[in-house]
Amino acid sequence: MSEDGEQVSDLQAGMRLNHVPTEPSGPTAPTGPAAPGGPKGPMGPFVPGGSGDFASTPAQKKAAANTIETELEPNTKKAAEHADTDTGAAQKGFDGWETAAGLKKVADTWDQQVKTLMGRLAAEKTSLRGASGLFTGNDTGIGNQFLATNSKLNGL
Repeated sequence: MSEDGEQVSDLQAGMRLNHVPTEPSGPTAPTGPAAPGGPKGPMGPFVPGGSGDFASTPAQKKAAANTIETELEPNTKKAAEHADTDTGAAQKGFDGWETAAGLKKVADTWDQQVKTLMGRLAAEKTSLRGASGLFTGNDTGIGNQFLATNSKLNGL
């Protein structure tokens, strides 16, 4: 864990997914564009001092997709299973009480939210892996249109 309590692996995953460079920050660190030495904390296109572009390389997209596949998806699944186990045990402990019915409703809602999140992660991973190919295909296609177009000046 870091000094401010944030898990380092979460910060590293966030940096790989968002390609957001960060500087050390904490409760006493000055923030914002007026801070000595520039802004502290996350810096991105919508934060003063950020890069101002949306560009990322194919390698960065691949790294982000791999992070989703190797860290976020398995850890999300593991956390969901852990919550299901604990909630199920609590539900059995309150068997016959209204609390058990409430816990079942909470567990069902949680499971639906996890299912939605897992679908979103899978879609983002697929999009990241396909984005480079789409850009290349678009560039090649537009270039071919220019080559295929005949001008009346071509015969002169």
